Amino acid sequence: MSIAPSNSSPLLTPINIGNLQLKNRLAVPAMVTVYCDTDGMATERFIAYHEARAKGGWGLIITEDYAVDPAGRGFWTSGLWKDEQIASHKELTERVHQHGCKIVAQIYHCGRQTSPDIIGCQPVSASAIPCPAMGSIPRALTIPEIKKIVCQFGDTAYRAKMAGFDGVEVHGAHGYLIAQFMSNYSNKRSDEYGGSLHNRMRFPLEIIADIRQKCGSGFPVIFRISADEFVPGGRNIEDTKAIAIMLEKAGNAGIDAIHVSAGVYGSTATIIPPLNVPHGWIVDFAEEVKKVVDIPVITVGRINDPHLAESVIISGKADIVAMGRGSLADPDLPNKFAGGKCEDICHCIGCQQGCLQVLFRNEPIRCLVNPTCGFEYLNEQRKADKPKRVVVVGGGPAGMEAAIAAARAGHKVSLYEKEDYLGGEFALAPVPPSKGDMSLLLAWEQRQLQKNGVDVHLGTEFTPEMADEIAADTIILATGAIPSLPSIPGIDHSHVLLAREVLWGRVAIGKEVVVLGGGLIGAETAAFCTEQGVNVSIVEQLSAIALEEDVTRRGFLLKLLDDKKVDIMTETQVVEIKEDCVVLETEGEVFEYPADTVIIAMGMESYNPLQQALAGKAAKIAVVGDAVEPRNALEATREGFLAGVNA
Repeated sequence: MSIAPSNSSPLLTPINIGNLQLKNRLAVPAMVTVYCDTDGMATERFIAYHEARAKGGWGLIITEDYAVDPAGRGFWTSGLWKDEQIASHKELTERVHQHGCKIVAQIYHCGRQTSPDIIGCQPVSASAIPCPAMGSIPRALTIPEIKKIVCQFGDTAYRAKMAGFDGVEVHGAHGYLIAQFMSNYSNKRSDEYGGSLHNRMRFPLEIIADIRQKCGSGFPVIFRISADEFVPGGRNIEDTKAIAIMLEKAGNAGIDAIHVSAGVYGSTATIIPPLNVPHGWIVDFAEEVKKVVDIPVITVGRINDPHLAESVIISGKADIVAMGRGSLADPDLPNKFAGGKCEDICHCIGCQQGCLQVLFRNEPIRCLVNPTCGFEYLNEQRKADKPKRVVVVGGGPAGMEAAIAAARAGHKVSLYEKEDYLGGEFALAPVPPSKGDMSLLLAWEQRQLQKNGVDVHLGTEFTPEMADEIAADTIILATGAIPSLPSIPGIDHSHVLLAREVLWGRVAIGKEVVVLGGGLIGAETAAFCTEQGVNVSIVEQLSAIALEEDVTRRGFLLKLLDDKKVDIMTETQVVEIKEDCVVLETEGEVFEYPADTVIIAMGMESYNPLQQALAGKAAKIAVVGDAVEPRNALEATREGFLAGVNA
């Protein structure tokens, strides 16, 4: 079903930030990419990434943290701490402006939220109190050092202006240095920069005044703030409202807009919320701030659909909606929304595999649902010189991405899936609690298969004989993985089930459920079973469960299991499965544990039965995804995409 164009949506109406007019209310907020070089210079990768989003119709792009000092970096971020950096970033702004998009540089100093391994020296902060997430003890800044950093912010803003940026966003959120001064959580000073709110606000207000003095009153300044820090002793929304008033009313140095976020590193899940967090979960904070200021208010936080963003604008809770992960998943989201092509929008699923897990290893970010994210500069998706006959075997995420990419390249593509559904093991991903957004990817991929003319054969197991009949030029094997079945006495009992059978709802479970295997599949299957009101236990050989899960999502999962009183037995071996119990061993003690249902979730192994049999039956054979090695879907979608474009 197509939807009428949304050109009349209030989401697509212009708005001003100071004297800067944006063509719509959709913004890309600052997200660290690790695409710049180690000296903070803009690379072609960094520029092409932003240009893709400018082409996609976003009204405003706020770039990642531009450090005001090399010792103020938490990652290998961009920088404008010296004049030599201006030229590379000027190319960025020029290319973004070609597409009618405005671009603002976020400027920051990370303070204590970094590591000596990154900056080569001891971090600094308002007080000598370590960030619980980073661990390094910072050095409390002296007053002359504070004054120097104030000047560095102004100088960096001026360089941003010289580089062609339309304004700056002063990063006072997420526990970075400015936030460290504003909050009693991290500021224990008793001089003029500590104690009362008036004193704690001296640092950010001096920074804004210095920017105004160096850049002029007409250069837009946005201030980003965490409405609630979600840590003991941190600021809350009432503190933030008072701060917002002070920021707006600071004489000739008042700000032009305020960007309301949440959290600090000690509450990371609130900064980059995973799919466990409800959509638009901090929009009400923006509404509270909007009640006390007259400047535009930007909201953010798990808003992954333009219809959600539109409702925020219509309800008057905010003036501009920032959709960070939404812009990673689909750079063209605004244009698709405006053109009534909402079914073609690829939504963020909140998995965090590419945008957060790799980031904290200081590696370039990627996106599970958008395998071109971060690779825009390579221009990989091109029309083939000569159309080929391409066969894809397997309809999981890797197989579907391969088929879509090959079809877009102009090839004639057929996809064969032995099951009567698409998605492979990933089709089960939306089933456990709080994971419903996982279905967004599969729905989008199936829409794209249809739109790009891929010939899909469900319930059809591909055989070597079929390869002879089809005479394909390229065969892409994306046959995935199957559950590992360990040699445990009693594993053949009728009450022993596979996790996938339980998640599919094909089998009933009893009242005493024991899950063998505490990896992510086992832990999430246990969480699913708790919703049926039964007693659930997990048995795991390692010292902890769900270790492969992202740290923030793992926290939500462990809390859920704890709330549901799931008995987690780690460093425990399975000796035998009996009719009414499992025999376990831990620390040399063997004991029986009651169980009327035993669920096997003890890992996956690659399933690739065709590669040898197909040798010589096509000019090219590629193996992708879990058929190579069981891993997460981030690798599978990228491998599938590459196999398709290179078919």
